[in-house]
Amino acid sequence: MNKRGKVFVQDIFAGIIQEKEGLFSFTYDAEYLKKPGSLPVSLTLPLRPETYEQKTMFPFFDGLIPEGWLLNIIEINWKINPRDRMSLLLLACRDSIGNVSVIDETPADEK
Repeated sequence: MNKRGKVFVQDIFAGIIQEKEGLFSFTYDAEYLKKPGSLPVSLTLPLRPETYEQKTMFPFFDGLIPEGWLLNIIEINWKINPRDRMSLLLLACRDSIGNVSVIDETPADEK
């Protein structure tokens, strides 16, 4: 299954986060990188054209996912496994605290 989301920094499209075949990736948008004053989504993901890849959710994005009672509500109401970090990110971080948000872009036939 391929899950993907558009990442915004201060409501400006900054890149794509994706989980595909057990691999997480994040790629900055080429146009975003060209804009003067573009900010990285995190100090751990500095601006660069190359794709970041790893086998687990990036710690910065994982930190955006709610915890405690709010996570319990999400798990119960949407029946999402707490280990499915990408689904939690895409569901809960559309309007997250801070300057970064993630909007689900997963193709309908892959949900």
